[in-house]
Amino acid sequence: MTAEALRVEDVRKAFGKLEVLRGIDLVLAEHEVVCLIGASGSGKSTLLRCVNLLEPIDAGRIVVGGQEITTRGVDVNRVRRGIGIVFQSFNLFPHMTVRENVTLAPRKARGLSRREADEVATRLLDRFGLADKRDEYPDRLSGGQQQRVAIVRALAMEPRLLLLDEITSALDPELVAEVLDVIRELAAGGMTMLIATHEMGFARDVAHRVCFLDAGRILEEGRPEQLFEAPREERTKQFLQRIVAAGRL
Repeated sequence: MTAEALRVEDVRKAFGKLEVLRGIDLVLAEHEVVCLIGASGSGKSTLLRCVNLLEPIDAGRIVVGGQEITTRGVDVNRVRRGIGIVFQSFNLFPHMTVRENVTLAPRKARGLSRREADEVATRLLDRFGLADKRDEYPDRLSGGQQQRVAIVRALAMEPRLLLLDEITSALDPELVAEVLDVIRELAAGGMTMLIATHEMGFARDVAHRVCFLDAGRILEEGRPEQLFEAPREERTKQFLQRIVAAGRL
């Protein structure tokens, strides 16, 4: 039986009077890839931020690797060391080279020596076709290269769970493929991932399950072929019809 990597139980989150998450229940097994789809404002990004404890939840509980991380007294920094997150806006330090961006957290948070962190960075940058960019600054890289560096930076912490928040939304269309190829490789290698995405074709190709969020709830979930080809909920059908009309599926 495959172990649970993540369990989200009845998670609720509001900003003032605006309820963003209205009772989310979700379980990820280790090595599973789950894609979150839905219109902007449906709660996808907020859910990822809650899982990484960047936003406190109002109710419910989140369990990662068998440990409840939303209980009182949890060491937030220790939890985050095991959960990588990559945002759509790269968030690289502009005054640091690629190598420095990748090695900073392993040295500070994992306690690696400079040599050990450099070895990790070199291996990952080489794996993802960035070895020749290690001494460049972010503003010398394309958007796709910057996003790949951001993914490498997250992987350098050796996370058990990787969260990806619309990581292709800020990219020019011709740069999207190079980033999605990285995610496909990670999926093939067994990385556990929870991915918020507008790339429906990618979700269909890479996800084990797809969850459709609407107004802060998971309205429907299933295997990609089931959800995309025979959705049960009328709201899911409407969403996918608009996606097809826009040429996104």
